[in-house]
Amino acid sequence: MAQPLAYLYPEFLESHEARPIRILSEYLEPLRRFKEQKIQDTVVFFGSARVDSRERAERALLTLRARGHRDAHEQYLAELKKTRKAVEWARYYEEARELARLLTAWSLTLQSEHHRFVVTSGGGPGIMEAANRGAREAGGKTIGLNIRLPFEQGANPYITEGLHFEFHYFFMRKFWFAYLAKALVVFPGGFGTCDELFEILTLVQTDKLSKKIGVILYGREYWDQVLDFKPMAEWGAIAEKDLELLHYADTPAAAFEHLRDHLVQNHLEPETPQEANAPSIAKTRG
Repeated sequence: MAQPLAYLYPEFLESHEARPIRILSEYLEPLRRFKEQKIQDTVVFFGSARVDSRERAERALLTLRARGHRDAHEQYLAELKKTRKAVEWARYYEEARELARLLTAWSLTLQSEHHRFVVTSGGGPGIMEAANRGAREAGGKTIGLNIRLPFEQGANPYITEGLHFEFHYFFMRKFWFAYLAKALVVFPGGFGTCDELFEILTLVQTDKLSKKIGVILYGREYWDQVLDFKPMAEWGAIAEKDLELLHYADTPAAAFEHLRDHLVQNHLEPETPQEANAPSIAKTRG
């Protein structure tokens, strides 16, 4: 009986011993596609997967009201409250969509042989979908770095063909978020959103990356309730200047203005041959 080649042997490739090969694959395969698509760098959008578009949220509210309950029992009232909140929450979907459209339309005016500041998301629904959708509506490329999860994370339909990635390892997905990004926009979200935010803040604070990443928290009403960084500085857990790593915005226009200024001042002209590559993978210090 013929023995299969090791690199074509599924039982081996899915084994514990082959884990380093699988990890390396999640570096090399995306790298190849980014080169083929001439992606130089990105702007990453994070936010809740549970935010829906205004159209879908309003339709769900109308459907619930039409169904109604004569006695308006407790379960119905709870559903009604949740659905009304979803309509309010939908604001962030529409504003992420508009910001991605503005950013992409501007990036398409730049003189470059590569694609600059490409809108990138986690590839799923909610804010991720909104970002990819807005970029696509502007006529640009847009990236989705999806993760295989047992729930929530089906890929949205707005990702550019060839730029939809599926990851098994969270840390390899995080690598591609961090090392191509020139800026990060964080919309309201949950644990996953905060995880990504703190990961980038740690890399920036510790000066681990040799580039300056702009970080915008979008929706101050939400973030002021969820995260208060000032006590960290008051207790000495972070330096006062670390608070300057965060910028806030409440409209697509304000967020776009800050993004554009940051990108023009810090990243429009690559300083090294490595930064001019596609992809422009940030080197670490040391």
